[in-house]
Amino acid sequence: MSAPAPPSAEDPTTPPPMTTPPRKASVRLQERRGSNLSLLLDVGTLGVESVCSVSTPKEVWLQLLHTSSRPLMHTALQQAAMDTDTLNAEYQKIPPNFVNAADLDVPGHTIKDRYKTILPNPETRVILKNPEEAVGPDRYINANYIRGYRGVPRAFIATQGPMLHTVGDFWDMVWQEKSSIIVMVTRLKENNEKCELYWPQTVKDGDNRETGQFGRFILRVKDSREKDGFTVTDLDIQLCSERRPVRHYWFTSWPDHHIPQCTTPLLRLVEEVDAYSRSLLQPVLQPVTAPSPEPAHGPGPIIVHCSAGIGRTGCFIASSICCQQLRQTSQVDILEAVCQLRLDRGGMIQTSEQYQFLYSTLAQFSAQLQEQNQNPASTQDPQNPDETQNPVQLSVQLQNMRLDDT
Repeated sequence: MSAPAPPSAEDPTTPPPMTTPPRKASVRLQERRGSNLSLLLDVGTLGVESVCSVSTPKEVWLQLLHTSSRPLMHTALQQAAMDTDTLNAEYQKIPPNFVNAADLDVPGHTIKDRYKTILPNPETRVILKNPEEAVGPDRYINANYIRGYRGVPRAFIATQGPMLHTVGDFWDMVWQEKSSIIVMVTRLKENNEKCELYWPQTVKDGDNRETGQFGRFILRVKDSREKDGFTVTDLDIQLCSERRPVRHYWFTSWPDHHIPQCTTPLLRLVEEVDAYSRSLLQPVLQPVTAPSPEPAHGPGPIIVHCSAGIGRTGCFIASSICCQQLRQTSQVDILEAVCQLRLDRGGMIQTSEQYQFLYSTLAQFSAQLQEQNQNPASTQDPQNPDETQNPVQLSVQLQNMRLDDT
C-alpha cells in the first residue's frame, strides 16, 4: 500500500508555516539623515559635468559638492521657494559628506561626541592647543571651521551643544579662537538633554551680577535682555587677569528636527548678529597723543551650535551667508552655499523640511530688499525721521511668512 501523497501547496487544510517578522533595526541619527551612497542616484539634473574619470564614491561626492550650483535672482527665488517638490528632490541629491569613525584618527574621541555618528570632518576640525603650562597632546572637540560668504576662511565655527564634561573644552575654544559671538540655536532640553548649561545663571558676586566658574575660566553676566524669539546676554570671560567680552545669542523658538512657524525671528537674529559682528570690525579712533595701539585682532569666528551642530546650526549659517550674498549681488545660490557647508562639516542642514525653510527665509529677505529698493523712504524710523532703519528694524515691519507644518 502506497503512502498518502503530501498535501499540495494549494491545500486549504494545510496551515501556512508560522514566521516571525524580522525585527526592525534601530536607526541612528546619521541614518535618519540618509547615507552618502543613497544620494548618488540621478545627479544629472544638478548640471554637473560627467564624472566618469572619478574612481571612488567619495571623489564623486566631493565633485558634486564642489560644482553644484543654482543661482537665483529675486523673482526666481520667490518661485523656487514655493516649489517644495523640486526643493525636496534638490536636497536629496546633495551628498551629506558624513565622516566615518575610521577616518577620524583621534583616540578616545567618542567620549566627547554627543552623537556617535556625527563627527567633525578631519580637514577642518578645530584642534584645541594645550595651555603653555600643560604638558600633553592637543585636545579634541567636536567642532569645525566653516567658511563664510565668498569663502572667507574660519568665519564660523559649527559645534555640538556642550556636554557636562566638555564645557571646559568649549570655553577653551572660545578663548583660543578669540571669538566674541556665540549663537545657540537649541533649548537645553527637548524631550531629552540637548545641551548642558554652560554659562552662569544663579550665583551672585559682590557686584550683584551672575558669575560662575567654568573650566579654567570665570564668567560674569554683564547684561541680559529678552527679544522676540531670542535672548541676548553680554558676558565677561576671565582667565587670570585678562578679561574679554562675549555676546551670547540664545534662539529658543526652533523645535528640534522641525522648523519655526515663521521666518521673521530667524531673519531678525541673523541681521542682528551680522550687524554686531560688523561693529566689532570698525576701527576705534585713537587720540593723536595716544601711543600706537597693538595690532588689531578681528572678533574671531562666530561660534554656532544646536545639539548635534549640523541641523539648526547649518540653517543659521547658511541664512547668514546667503543674506550677505543677496544684499551685495541681488542673487543667491542656496544649493552652492549648502554644498560649501557640507564640505566643511558633514550633514549640515539635516532635513528636507529645513532646506525648504531656508529657501522661504531667503525669499522673505529678498522681498524685504526689494521693498527697501522700491520705497527708500520706508526705511526711515517713523519715530525718528532723521535716522535710517537698519535691516533688523525693517524686518520687524514685514508680515511674517507662515509655513505649512508638514
